[in-house]
Amino acid sequence: MRGDASESIDVSRVERESLQLAALADIARLLDHDGIEYWLFGGWAVDFHRGQVTREHDDVDFAVWLDDVARIGGLLAGDGWTHVSSPDDNGGTGYARGGVRFELTFLVRDDDGAVVIPLRNGSGAWLDDARDADVRELHGVRARVVTLDALTRSKSRIRNDGEDAAKDEADTAVLRGISR
Repeated sequence: MRGDASESIDVSRVERESLQLAALADIARLLDHDGIEYWLFGGWAVDFHRGQVTREHDDVDFAVWLDDVARIGGLLAGDGWTHVSSPDDNGGTGYARGGVRFELTFLVRDDDGAVVIPLRNGSGAWLDDARDADVRELHGVRARVVTLDALTRSKSRIRNDGEDAAKDEADTAVLRGISR
């Protein structure tokens, strides 16, 4: 789902982290205020569960119901975000603002009631219990985060992309160190 962001801003790791965390706070506040369900997942979810930033992040990942996407797009546009779709978008899309990339992954229920990611050629698995969100806080930012167990399982899956696999391995090591 990655695409070229419409903005290219060269910032240090600390500045990027601050920008991403501020953007995450803004988006969580927008969605919470409008009563839209979302689930932070990926690397930032690891950090929220750990209580500290553990590595650099390329983007911020939220899962949302597909039925809410148009409403979310309107909220994001009103807050200065630009939709930056990519030919690689499959099961989600992206937005950019001020050098921050924000990824939305879409969720739907299949015919059996299971929560899945709608893909061009079928559907992808989503951890059903991941939606039992924990509200977590990191550096004063509160967000709904997928559960620790679901996040640990999702990060333990082996991915084909070497860079993504390396991030997942590092994240899994962090998650193993969190007391349950």
